[in-house]
Order: sequence, then structure tokens, then C-alpha cells
Amino acid sequence: MRTSPERTSARSDPAPKRLLVVGAGAVGSFLGTLLGSVGYDVTLVRIFEQPSEKPVTLVRPDGTRVVVPVHRVTKTEDSTPPDLILVAVKMPALREALVPTQAWPDAPTITVENGIGAEEIAAEVRIWSQQIAASLTAPIRLASEDEVLWLGRGGIGLAATNSKAKPFLAPLLADFARAGLRAGELPDARAMKWSKLVANMIANASGAILDMDPDAIYADKRLFEVERRQLLEALAVMSALGLTPVKLPGAAVPWLARAIRLPAWLGRPILRRIVGGARGGKLPSLRLHIRMAGEEPSTEQTEVAWMNGAVAKWGRLTDVATPVNARLAELVDDVAAHPDRRARLRHNPELFIAEMAETAGAATPASIG
Repeated sequence: MRTSPERTSARSDPAPKRLLVVGAGAVGSFLGTLLGSVGYDVTLVRIFEQPSEKPVTLVRPDGTRVVVPVHRVTKTEDSTPPDLILVAVKMPALREALVPTQAWPDAPTITVENGIGAEEIAAEVRIWSQQIAASLTAPIRLASEDEVLWLGRGGIGLAATNSKAKPFLAPLLADFARAGLRAGELPDARAMKWSKLVANMIANASGAILDMDPDAIYADKRLFEVERRQLLEALAVMSALGLTPVKLPGAAVPWLARAIRLPAWLGRPILRRIVGGARGGKLPSLRLHIRMAGEEPSTEQTEVAWMNGAVAKWGRLTDVATPVNARLAELVDDVAAHPDRRARLRHNPELFIAEMAETAGAATPASIG
């Protein structure tokens, strides 16, 4: 990585916008420091560290470093009243994380969670607020509590989920662009979030179960068939919901949908060339969750219920068969909760294929052998 002298973000705006970031892990810290670099007054809620005024350093893909002043608080309630709230917690914690933000009902809310359902939860908790859905495609990693790495280009898509939020989009898109992140407005929040889900599903559940890299999964014809079937099921559910894949800044999801619909012998080599480097070396979210559990049962719920589980749920509601996604969701939670199952399935494609073949209609030895 090329290095350069650190520079401190300047704030020329005499009245900077106050941004509250609830859930300042990798995504929240990245987006917070990014907007902080163009003048926002940023407060990060980090429940596992002491309140402080320590800045956060943003390391850009070209190696340049920007030191961004931030306020760090342990509780959302300790924030000064914000002009904008960005929520970047894991889906199982979203509802609880939103409750304290009810103190500021007039502040627009951005939900940037993976999976399906964040915007609906936000609408239930913050009934009167302007709601903005966001999908981030830039690969990022939190190197430490004081440094966030922007690993590749990517971008962010924004979509208003209610009419009250529409006027806030243009200035927010402009601010992200000034900070150097590709940003685009999407007309349909549901189509955007489902499209991001399709992109997120690549080697995510299977990688978590097998503890294998995307390239290795796509190199195996049997594993690729499971991948292909889960994505085809998701696309079928989207179609039943009246949604079509849309291009996100940094993610050509319609192209991915076309490639996955090709015959396997043709689509696999095409997709294999791009999946290995798509995340800039960052582990897929479900695999990272299980890795962090080590050899113990995971103490936190995974997000698979809002990913493959959401495909299965909406498949039931739209009468679309989704056996592969249903089984993958079960297996991810199984290996998260049971280290012995995790150890048996780790790097064991044969056992994984056998587990998938037991699912009625999901896959058969003949179809994936």
C-alpha cells in the first residue's frame, strides 16, 4: 500500500451537518469517516469502547490517509441531537438499536444493513421519519478501532423508501461524491435491496458452511451448482414480487443475473474469473461471523435469516420453490451453533453435497455430480 503524509479533514462549513452513526463497525465507521472528511460533525456509537474524542483514520484505496475528527459515545442517548442518522448494525440487533433514536423523530434515517427487511423494521420503529435505504458495494475493513481501510472502488446506492425522504437524496449523493465514493440514486428501494442481496449471496452461505474461499467453491462443479441454484431461486422470487435486478454503483447485478442463467458449463468459468477478487480480499459476511466464533458456539445470531432465509420466506409467500436457500439457511445456523458440526463440514464438499441432496427437490447427486 502506498503511503502518504496524513492530513486532517478540514471543516470549512460553519454549521456542519450532525451525523449520528449507530453501529460503528466497519461499514458505519467507513461511511461516518467518509462524510466526516467533507465536513460532517460525526458521532459514532460504539458500545464496546469508552467515550472519547479520538479521531478515525480513513485509508483510501490509493493509500492516502485522512484523519477525521469524530465523537465516540457508548450509548445512542449520549449523542447530541443529529441532523441525520445512519444505522449500520447487524440485522438481529436493528430493532433494539433503533429504539433510542426515537428521541429525534425529525432526523432522516439511513439503513445500510445487508439482507431484506431493514427498511420495514425502521418504518415500524421510526414511524414519522424520512427513510432512506442504502446499499454499499465498496469493500472495506476495520483495521482497528482507530483505522478503517477502503479496499477497492465500489460505491453506494441510495433510494427513498417514503416520499418525505426524497428531498434529502440529492445533497447526500453530492456529499458522498465529494468524498470520492461513487453514489447513485435508485428509484425502487426494494429492487435495490434485493439486487444487493443477490450480489451478497455469492459464496456467502456455502463459504460459511465449508470455510472455503469463493474461487475454490466456483472451481468445483458440484458446489457451483448449489451456488447457481440458490441464485436462480432468488431471481425467481424477485420476479414473483415484480422486481427486476438493477445496477448498483460498483455492482453490475443485471449482468450477474444473465451470467447465472447461462448453462453451467458456460457460466461457471465466466463467474469464477470475477468472484475471487470481488470483495477485495474481505471475507463474506456469514463466513466472517462464524470465523469470529472460533471453536465455540456463536453467541450472536447470524444474518442468514435475512439473506437465504428471506429468499425462502418470500418464496413461501409467492409460491416459489426455494429448497436450496431454505437448506443453506438451516446449515449456516447449524454450524454457527454447533462447533462439532462446523468441524465436520469444514473443507468437506462431499458431506456438504450429501447434506444438500437430502433436501427434497434441492439437489440430487446426479444434478450436482
